[in-house]
Amino acid sequence: MGGGVRQDGNPSPIAGGRASTDANQRADTAQARTVEYANAAKKGPRLIVLPGEIKSNNATFTQRVTANNIADFAEIELTRANFTVLERNQLGPLLREMELAYNVGNAAQAQRAFQKGSIATTRWVLKFDILKAEPVATSGGGFDGGAAARLIGIFGSGKAAAAGSTVADSVRTSEDAKVWNIGLRYKILNANSAEQVANGYFEEKMELGATSTSVLGVSQRASGQLTLDSLVQRLVQKSVAEIDARYK
Repeated sequence: MGGGVRQDGNPSPIAGGRASTDANQRADTAQARTVEYANAAKKGPRLIVLPGEIKSNNATFTQRVTANNIADFAEIELTRANFTVLERNQLGPLLREMELAYNVGNAAQAQRAFQKGSIATTRWVLKFDILKAEPVATSGGGFDGGAAARLIGIFGSGKAAAAGSTVADSVRTSEDAKVWNIGLRYKILNANSAEQVANGYFEEKMELGATSTSVLGVSQRASGQLTLDSLVQRLVQKSVAEIDARYK
């Protein structure tokens, strides 16, 4: 299991080895992808992204993904698609006022908010809501060599049987998979009237998997997954691609 320092300066003592290479290949697969937006050469309207809602009470999801995370991803992708995005941190005390206005569809309150300062020329308000985030399927299994070893001990004899029984008894394997289903909705609202201009919905699934094998004390493990926030980012990218193509 020889290793070496990779060219990227990884100080890991097993950098370049089999385990390191395998783990890095899995990590590369799970990395965020860059999306080329069809109308990126065309300037989009001025807009604001407000934090949306997460309609899931799954603790694993809500501990890793927040409404502000999703809004941050949306601001990054909309900027890449050449929309003029006003950052939320520039809104100051107006942010809460705007959230209340758009959450209840209060046009008068929305108009008052948008008559103030640099946001007066804003055309759209966007929100990205998680409507679904739950594990929908699990599967797993494994092999314990103890039973096979006992059978060899019962029906076999001599050194070969004893050796076979020892090997069989040492074998342990397991394989587990869990599949999540996550759905994201985007809404485009008229900045002045709070009326809905358009909406869309995308769903994706994510599999978390792990395997392990042990024979005569020699073990091998592997696991890999697309992280929940990375999957949400991909859903945001799909949404922005549709907004860019249909509504710019």
